[in-house]
Amino acid sequence: MAMAAWYHRDISRVHAEDLLARAGRDGSYLVRDSESVPGAYALCLLFQRHVHTYRILPDADGLLAVQTTQGVQVNCFRTLEDLVLGYQHPHKGLVTPLLFAVPRDTDTGDESSDDEKPSPVPVTVNTVPFTGAPAKPAPHTAFLDKLQELNTSSTAGEVIGLLNDYLFSELPLDIENVHKGATTLCHLKRTLGTACQGLNSEIDLTLSSLETLAKVFDHPSCSLTNTKAQGPEMEIDSLLCKISALVSLLSSLEKKVLKALQDAVTNHNLAAQPNPPPPEPTPSSVTPVKNHDRQLPVHSFQVKMVRYGRQTVSVDVDSGVLLFDRKAGSFGIERVSHDRILQIVKFQSSPAKVCLVVDSHHSTPREMTFESARKRDAFCQLLQLMKTRHSQLSEPDVVSVFVGTWNMGGSPPPRSLQTWVTCCGLGHTPDESTALLPHDIYALGTQENPQGEREWTEHIKATLRSYTHIDFKQVAVQSLWSMRLAVFVRPEHESRISHVNTASVRTGLGNTLGNKGAVGVSFLFGGTSFGFVNCHLTSGSEKVLRRNQNFVDILRLLSLGEKQLGAFDISLRFTHLFWCGDLNYRLDLDVQDILKHVSKREFEELMCADQLTRERHKRKAFLNFKEEKIAFPPTYRYERGSRDCYLWQKYKTSGVRVNVPSWCDRILWKSYPETHVFCTAYGCTDDIFTSDHSPVFATFDVGVTSQYSSKTDLNSSVEKAWIELEGIEAIVKTASKAKFFIEFYSSCLEETRRSSENDSQSCDVPGFLKLGWSFKQLPKLLPIMSDMEFLQDQHLLLSVKSCDGFESYGECCVALRSLNGASEQFETFLSHRGEEMGSIRGRVRIHVPKDRRGTREKVYDWFHFEKDPGRGHMSPALTRVQINRSSAAPPKLTPSSYTNPAYFIFEGVSVPRRVEEALPQRRDPQVIWSGNEALQLPKISGRQGFDRRPCRSSSPPKTLLPYLHRQVTPRHSTRNRLRNPKTNTGVKILFKTPYCLRRT
Repeated sequence: MAMAAWYHRDISRVHAEDLLARAGRDGSYLVRDSESVPGAYALCLLFQRHVHTYRILPDADGLLAVQTTQGVQVNCFRTLEDLVLGYQHPHKGLVTPLLFAVPRDTDTGDESSDDEKPSPVPVTVNTVPFTGAPAKPAPHTAFLDKLQELNTSSTAGEVIGLLNDYLFSELPLDIENVHKGATTLCHLKRTLGTACQGLNSEIDLTLSSLETLAKVFDHPSCSLTNTKAQGPEMEIDSLLCKISALVSLLSSLEKKVLKALQDAVTNHNLAAQPNPPPPEPTPSSVTPVKNHDRQLPVHSFQVKMVRYGRQTVSVDVDSGVLLFDRKAGSFGIERVSHDRILQIVKFQSSPAKVCLVVDSHHSTPREMTFESARKRDAFCQLLQLMKTRHSQLSEPDVVSVFVGTWNMGGSPPPRSLQTWVTCCGLGHTPDESTALLPHDIYALGTQENPQGEREWTEHIKATLRSYTHIDFKQVAVQSLWSMRLAVFVRPEHESRISHVNTASVRTGLGNTLGNKGAVGVSFLFGGTSFGFVNCHLTSGSEKVLRRNQNFVDILRLLSLGEKQLGAFDISLRFTHLFWCGDLNYRLDLDVQDILKHVSKREFEELMCADQLTRERHKRKAFLNFKEEKIAFPPTYRYERGSRDCYLWQKYKTSGVRVNVPSWCDRILWKSYPETHVFCTAYGCTDDIFTSDHSPVFATFDVGVTSQYSSKTDLNSSVEKAWIELEGIEAIVKTASKAKFFIEFYSSCLEETRRSSENDSQSCDVPGFLKLGWSFKQLPKLLPIMSDMEFLQDQHLLLSVKSCDGFESYGECCVALRSLNGASEQFETFLSHRGEEMGSIRGRVRIHVPKDRRGTREKVYDWFHFEKDPGRGHMSPALTRVQINRSSAAPPKLTPSSYTNPAYFIFEGVSVPRRVEEALPQRRDPQVIWSGNEALQLPKISGRQGFDRRPCRSSSPPKTLLPYLHRQVTPRHSTRNRLRNPKTNTGVKILFKTPYCLRRT
């Protein structure tokens, strides 16, 4: 059905405003789907350089009306087209009549031609004018919608393609024949005959085999003469006859064979007493061993220690001791128990170095240098495991997570996948001393997987069981066509898993087919939410924009997590979100140059030509996601059967297509600020050859919390904690002049809270709106529990929404861990639908009763990172440079990176004058650049609520507490001890006074 040019379906609010800004004429308009109310629309109208948004709501009778204030007459219309025509006349209540329709952008296409491509779907053209939702759809459209709603994850892609063809093009012809009085559906029979061609041959083969077996036991069978079917009717009738014969034969065969065997035994006197079965093992004969108590061997490491020279350090995890063997002198072997180790310090500048702070009479930290960074990481991992085993905690503080992705290329997997799940191969891989340690959570995503769900999950469980001797429990498995995502946990964690959700999103062929798309699994582990996404994005070197749009569609449409978080995309719904898959981003470089860099292992140079790196650098995809440094060759496109060469030429009927070697298969993650997550491995296998992709793996140490309960809060007379918001300022990217409010969500709140509308608003820079809420406009938040042990692990989710359409203009996450002082500031960026939408800052005061401020040290707090000496504080501003293939890799993005000068509501931040130029020296008056325009930042007298004290950034600190080089005060580990409020040793941004951006 043809759509009106002014209807833009589900484009984002920002995209709509950009289109209207490009139109530039007062009275320009478009209609899009509402982001806040399903089934509603948003009418966007440009007037005097501002976009006015009106919400169009359907009533109970299906009539459409523009939402109005109380007392204003409501005009109802049958269709959207009638509504638009009605408001093209003046004096209808809008700021200006609808004069100039803004058409949709031209479609850039969906799929590429270098990978698998579903059958093209012919589209029938209908000249019926566009009407809104109340219009009754055509019958074939309703059936097509129903097909798309069904779960076809286990259905063959070819059959679904045939059904799509039939519903699009041939069903209307059958409907027309039915109107003419036909009693048969010839087009449907033809489709069924084509779909069942394989079934026909399979039944013939099966029937022939069963008839042979029946004849052996003299069982009469109904032999079928293979008559060639004539026409679709005869073919289906023949198939039905064969199926009937197969059912009859199967139902009677076992009884007849059993009777024949019994007769044979009686007639030949072969009956004999069977041997007694072996006795079943009694429970006492097998002693079950707890999985987490499985004994580990003692691992030894050669180190060089300051003052003591070379030594052997051994880690005995089961006994909980470290053994220092100096091999010289009369000191012998020194034993250090786990409870005497107070701190372990890693060095950024020396990856093979570690410092041990031990509670002993020496009072000197022990600096040890290992043979390699891998050995040091293995030593630290074993120490953490030792600390966890002997911590006497009922719930873990940290878990190990394995994430894997593999495009199987439609080929069955090898018998063993052990090298994949043990991270053996190329890149950042674990040491052999820790490679076989089982992880707590396994999430394995596959694309083009020819195996069914059950066969695939049993294969994985068998692989894990073969080397861990643990029967892992399946949390969930989700499929979309040949895409799979399976998640497993150790048996002892099964009771900690709750709120399991699964979902899928189709992005193939206009978001209707599942050959491309994503599958997801989410759950709660104790009190920590996890999300896992496996995707297969559009292929083709030139389809970068389409891949970016795939990501945005998945981010917005994948229905995972709590329903109360529907206003937030999935990147903000989980404490930890892991994203893997065949992302299909390619290398923009000549294939010979790529092969030369790969042969020299010059991966950093290649990363400069990586499309995903560039798009992340431009903030166009995977905003604020992280990825570990890649130190392995491109995983696509290998010659099947070996990993010796890339098969980069693909011969097709249309000619030769070049698929350059690329890092198509990736693993990224995004976590809430000030949480513990650390990537411990990232690489690919080098011995699995069945596909043209290599399996990719990554492992993480992830901090988790338990389901906290406090008996004290049940007493209503006990003093409670509260969170007071003293003031909030925000800059949002919009051309609107609406009023705004803020919604606050957190798992520590009983319900979502809402502020009043903002009491200050200005627009000194076109396209950006500065908003302010004073203390009176903001709610007082009352947590469900008042213990600092609970509150320090909580987060606030904020959503800035308009008062007219209730649509979100930006969301963010703020950690409470660093806001536990008397009055602390926070600042962070706003994002929406994967785009950066502005910035927000505020001052928060958290009050916790004095007797509820006790906390305990977490296991992962044992480890700290010493900042590189001599480097000083890094600037939070991101120095953006043009990507050059011969230059080093682009700088890594951080959550506090400032990329748009219009978002700088904070003074004291360095800003790039131009993309190509170095940062200038800051002077007063301050000048920043927005495009080619210079914007002056005037000084304004201070306001209440903000001062010059450093703020608390929501991004995790770059460094943690350094150890003491000389005297170390012994600390005794206690379950509950008071801690001083944390200081943020990361990047600090000094606030001066709030101000607006002003043109020079």
